[in-house]
Formats: sequence, C-alpha cells, structure tokens
Amino acid sequence: MSGRPQYAKGRRPSAGSAVKSCSGRKGVEQRENPLKTPARRAKWRAGLKTDNRVLFQFRRPIWPISDNSDDYNSPMNTLQIMPAVPAGVRHLDVTPEYAGQRLDNFLLRELKGAPKSLIYRIVRTGQVRLNGGRVQPGQRLQVGDMVRIPPVRLGEREERPFQPSPGLAERLQEAVLYEDREILILNKPAGLAVHKGSGLEYGVIEALRALRSNEPFLELAHRLDRETSGCLALARTPVALRQIQDAFRAGQVEKRYLALVRGHWNHGPREVNQPLRRNVLRGGERMVEVLEDGKPALTRFRPVSLHKPASLLEASIATGRTHQIRVHAAHVGHPLAGDDKYGDAVFNRLMAGQYGLHRLFLHAHSLNLPLGGREIAVSAPLDAELKAVLDRLSSTVRRA
Repeated sequence: MSGRPQYAKGRRPSAGSAVKSCSGRKGVEQRENPLKTPARRAKWRAGLKTDNRVLFQFRRPIWPISDNSDDYNSPMNTLQIMPAVPAGVRHLDVTPEYAGQRLDNFLLRELKGAPKSLIYRIVRTGQVRLNGGRVQPGQRLQVGDMVRIPPVRLGEREERPFQPSPGLAERLQEAVLYEDREILILNKPAGLAVHKGSGLEYGVIEALRALRSNEPFLELAHRLDRETSGCLALARTPVALRQIQDAFRAGQVEKRYLALVRGHWNHGPREVNQPLRRNVLRGGERMVEVLEDGKPALTRFRPVSLHKPASLLEASIATGRTHQIRVHAAHVGHPLAGDDKYGDAVFNRLMAGQYGLHRLFLHAHSLNLPLGGREIAVSAPLDAELKAVLDRLSSTVRRA
C-alpha cells in the first residue's frame, strides 16, 4: 500500500492539521496556495501584499522523517516566518543628502527614464510605500525613512538615449551664466521647455544630463514657462537643491522679469494682489484665471520705459503661481505682447508686423538667492529679438 496519507471518505483535515500515513509517520501539512486566483497573482506581480505567508506548498516531506516528531522541523513552519517579497522590490533608506526632497522627485531619480505618469500611478496604487504605509507624491522625505520601490518595466524595447543636436548643445553651452560646484544658472532660450512632457521628447534638464553624462547629480531648482526666457537655476548636489527650495518657500529668492505690455502704463509702481486658480476650462483650453477661490498671488509692477503702443515693465513675484505675471497683467488691462493665451490678438499682430516680435515678451532678467551662507546674484541679457523690438519702439518715439 502507498505511504501517502489516507482519509476517511468525505473527510479531509483542516488547513494546518497533521495527518497520519499508513506507515505511521506524520505527514506534512497541506496549505491553501495564497495566489491560487488570477486576481491575487496579478496583485502580487504588481507588488501588492496579498498574504503574509511564503508562496510554497509541500505535499510530501523533502527528506526522510523519523518517527519522533520532535526531531522534525517542518519546512512549512520554518518558511512561514519569512515575509514574501516579490523579486525586484527595493527598500531604500533615505540618507541626509536627500532629506527634504519630494517623493516623486526621489523616484524620478531612482527610476531613470520612467515617465511622470508611471511614477504617480505606482504611488497612487500603493505600490510605493513610505515606512510601510501609503504616501502622497508630494511628501517630503526625512533621514531614516524607508522607501519601498516596486519593480518597474519601462517597455519591451529599450529606448535609445536622447542625444542633443550639435546646435542645441552649442546653445546651452553659450547660455551658461554662472557655475560652481553647487549650482548652474542658465539664460534659458525661449521656446525650450525645462523638462520633457506631453509631446516633448526633451527639455533643458534632459539635454544637460545627456551633455554632462559624468555629472552624478543635476536637478531643476525651479521652473520657467516654455515661452519665457532668462535665469534658470539647476542644483548640482542634493544639499544645494534642498537649500534653494527652502529659500524659495521662505521667500528669500528674488526673481525679476522684464515684460512688454499693451498700451501706455500710467499706474506708476503697482501691486496686483489677486488669487489665481488653475485648470479653468475656456473653449476646451485649460487656463489660469483670477477667482476668489484661487490661491493667493502677488505681483509687483514697476515701469521701466513707456511708449504709446507698448510699455516695458519690471515685474517681481512674491508667489510662484503658474502664468502669474501674464494673468495679472491682463487682469489690469495690459496683456503681455506676444501672449497667444491671455493676450490681445490685434495687439500681437501689430507687434509682429511693425516691430518684429514673434514670441512672448517675458524675460527673467535677474535672480538673487542665498546658498551655503553666500548670496548669488545673476542677470541675463535680453536676446537679439527682444533688443531689436525695444530699439524699434524707441526709434518710433524719436521720430514722433
């Protein structure tokens, strides 16, 4: 007769109970497979916890067992105390240089090449954990935090690394305004996004990382709109990144812009303190508008040179809302020249036809920030197109 366990008809032992074979030996317990359903297996592959037991099931002993059950240590009992961790899962301790960094930025650095949509999805679905619990993408990390990162498949085909064209490489090299071991400041060209996104293969940060492939750390310290030119700071160390971002939050960074607006500005120095709300749909397009339930926003305007068709202003912002200068200027009746989103189409055609302006006239001309006990002050000159527009405006006034 076979040595396999025999059961009375219609009766089977419950999970975890011992059974006795015909040979008088104790059999090995039989447990339900925690991943027997397709749904559970799919969750496990996604990195979600389904059961605190390991994924093994023994139907027979894996070595001879003596009659003395005390001499036998069940493989299942031994393995039960081991947590089941999917292959490829990483658990990373947050070190001091990354303290204060947002979780989403931390994940973008660890998962090179992963799109932001994927980063937010694995956080939203709970595959990324902070100290064992769910977390929001904007959570700032602390020293000693434990981050669980699931295995991520970025596609069957490996994408070819982005390589900037010689022309773009030369433009970025010429755009460097200041550089030391902690920070890099560029005069960002108009029309170049700061990072890749929908429909954009690359931005400033991707191009610089490709050009400086040996540099261990390079991150954007703040943002500029794609259409805006001027001072853009990048951090070269995690400590510098945290210090610059802390300075922005504390209001210790001074950014000044030059903006050309419609008409003769007769307000003198003026503050516009109006709340702004993003993602307002107007004609199928997402806009930023002045609305009472928006976020606080404060812009200070100061006239630099006044002309009949347009006025050059200096704008400084106490808050960093999306499109803040453009929306506040339009709100007081002086939209920016070349602004296709919030501007005046007739005025834009006039500036293009008579003065040669074919872009948004908004330029971040100065940046002053504290870093490591020192003050860094940088100014960015206007590009040739904007200088030519101002020269034509001045010559028109002289002829008049």
